[in-house]
Amino acid sequence: MTINEKQVLDALREVEDPDLKKDLVTLNMIRNLHIEGKRISFTVMLTTPACPMKEMIHNACVRAIHLLVSQEAEVEIEMSAEVTGRKPKDQVLPGVKNIIAVASGKGGVGKSTVSMNLAIALTRSGSKVGLMDADIYGPSLPIMSGLQGEQPMAHNRDGKQWIQPLERFGIKLMSIGFLVPQDHAIIWRGPMASKALGQFITDVDWGELDYLIVDLPPGTGDIHLTLVQHLPLTGAVIVTTPQAVALADARKGLAMFQSDAVKVPVLGVIENMSWFSPPDMPEKKYHLFGKDGGKDLSIEKGVPLLGQIPMVESLRTGGDIGVPAALEAEGLVAEAYLNLAGEVARQVSMQNSRTFDTVIS
Repeated sequence: MTINEKQVLDALREVEDPDLKKDLVTLNMIRNLHIEGKRISFTVMLTTPACPMKEMIHNACVRAIHLLVSQEAEVEIEMSAEVTGRKPKDQVLPGVKNIIAVASGKGGVGKSTVSMNLAIALTRSGSKVGLMDADIYGPSLPIMSGLQGEQPMAHNRDGKQWIQPLERFGIKLMSIGFLVPQDHAIIWRGPMASKALGQFITDVDWGELDYLIVDLPPGTGDIHLTLVQHLPLTGAVIVTTPQAVALADARKGLAMFQSDAVKVPVLGVIENMSWFSPPDMPEKKYHLFGKDGGKDLSIEKGVPLLGQIPMVESLRTGGDIGVPAALEAEGLVAEAYLNLAGEVARQVSMQNSRTFDTVIS
């Protein structure tokens, strides 16, 4: 039996992306198809390198070809990715495909720790990532990245002075903490803080990025409004702990993004400090702040639960010394953040599908 391209593509039309709800051929996800006798090779171009369903899609392609083309076919598949997103021209941050706001209703829930480790996990998956610390009054990025005392350089391009973000762990980083002395208190009124954030948007050379993570300050104020007015956000994620008081404020943050004045899609809820696991007993779970509060909130509001992040000592020590826990090769926290990155990337792809009627270009 001679195998031809039409047979293979017809078989692959039976394989559907489980999130985008279209077949791989229609989505233009099948690339570089080659057939030599019984040997069939091609590339599947996913919508993100962090795709959590990579193995399932790979196996579905092999099964479809064996079932509908030839049981004797030798199938070789390369799983690659092109992150979907907006492709604006002459707009703000034209090289950035997706902008994700990380927010919380109150302080102390670990939002900045989540932002940093999420950025690292996305980078580890193969994405190009930037992290903007939008907390003008309480910047934490210099300490968490181990770049205290470092200052960004400036360069001229096209007659304009651009700020070059610092880089660490493969991530482009920008924070007001890189521009003022570490022990200097920033005493600004709202308009001044909003102007500073505006400069992070218009005057920083972010370059080409798959994801720009924006770590927002707690609450619902001027900074948040400035952000949604200046940036085309792909969506927002809400960070909370399982504690009742944190959940009450998380509801307010979620409501802000869903309000008529803002209208930013909420990609989901991240439950931080879900439980404590001692270093010598990682299998033990102590629910110090309650159990499944973030999960219950996601159900209540009809948005996804993106992940539950445990409390372990390495999260605190890693943040203090500028070596975040998501850098670990393995372990409870590293695994949790890699899973979180996959779920965030998945929700971004689904949102882009709804917004842009995604076909992988």
